Amino acid sequence: MKITKYLHSCLVFEQSDFKLLFDPGTFSFAEGTVTPEMFKDVDAVIITHKHPDHIDPENLKKIIDISGAALYTNSEVAAEIQKIGMNAELIEEGNYTVGPFKLRAIPVVHEPLLDNPTPQMTAFVINGKVLHPVDSFEEKLLEYKGIELVILPTMAPFTTELKIADFADRLQPKRILPVHDGFAKDFFLKQRYENYTKHFKQKGIEFINIKPLGDSVEV
Repeated sequence: MKITKYLHSCLVFEQSDFKLLFDPGTFSFAEGTVTPEMFKDVDAVIITHKHPDHIDPENLKKIIDISGAALYTNSEVAAEIQKIGMNAELIEEGNYTVGPFKLRAIPVVHEPLLDNPTPQMTAFVINGKVLHPVDSFEEKLLEYKGIELVILPTMAPFTTELKIADFADRLQPKRILPVHDGFAKDFFLKQRYENYTKHFKQKGIEFINIKPLGDSVEV
């Protein structure tokens, strides 16, 4: 299974010639380095919640139009995109199969934001190897302690580095793939990645210094 990052929290999972796109949001498309055409061959798209850095309705519609991909999300997002003529199949809780991928959908609570209502959000375990908590550090996610890879938000207005490190330290994954960093300048990203790498190395956890656009890891 290959995972490719396209800025912020936009990821493509690839296995057996099937591509599954997660959360193509506004931060990925903001500067034009990522375009809908880059995803013309995806087979399915999952939207985890309605925050704009995880969904860009205009560009999502373009992706679906040019790829013909199936779209999956939760009830709240589905109701929103239906207003612009898009339909989605619901994935909210339990076990699902999308192409070659075995998904476990977990309803989770988004970390609190200033003056912002809490959205419905779905975390995922992919093929039993990857935990994608999205924007949540809920205690129940620690059930997956020791998992092979966690997709970890490494900077955000809803958290601090101390809280991020504490969650990952307790989860004890073998590897960390950093996301939710699309608003950071390159020099700052490099500095923070170096800091995380040093911290997690002491815990026996590999922090993957992935490039923010088009770089991949194998799981």
